[in-house]
Amino acid sequence: MIRPCLPTDHETMAAIINDAAEAYRGVIPTDRWHEPYMPLADLRAEIDAGVRFWGYELDGRLVGVMGMQDVPDVALIRHAYVLTERRGQGIGGMLLADLLARCDRPVLIGTWAAATWAIAFYRKHGFVQVDEPTKDRLLRQYWSIPARQVATSVVLADSRWRAMASYSQDA
Repeated sequence: MIRPCLPTDHETMAAIINDAAEAYRGVIPTDRWHEPYMPLADLRAEIDAGVRFWGYELDGRLVGVMGMQDVPDVALIRHAYVLTERRGQGIGGMLLADLLARCDRPVLIGTWAAATWAIAFYRKHGFVQVDEPTKDRLLRQYWSIPARQVATSVVLADSRWRAMASYSQDA
């Protein structure tokens, strides 16, 4: 069952994120790895900044989370994580489909360039990686991340964003 996450879920959400983020250890730049990957205070700051989270509940237990943040012109998929023990069961795909169905705006996703499994997941779900100059512009425009993270990330866009970008280039 997919449901909105509540304040009572915050600790569980942080535990899911930190468990799933272990996949990044030794893959992303070491200067961008934190222990824990997302402290509870950082998660709450993301929520305060407008990231709305939904969770996938299985047998009464939250096992996956995904956030969406509306920013000018687009929505961002943020912090998509499934417990390690539950990966490969379609939970991430169901969360993504649910969030996309709730959204009437173009959608962008930023992730680590070295996280090839994440890039493949989003491509499987119809997202296309934007070129390097566009990625740099989008990350600076819509995300609040350090330059080092901009340099080591990619952005993927849905068909609505690609149509909007094509239209604006044609105009």
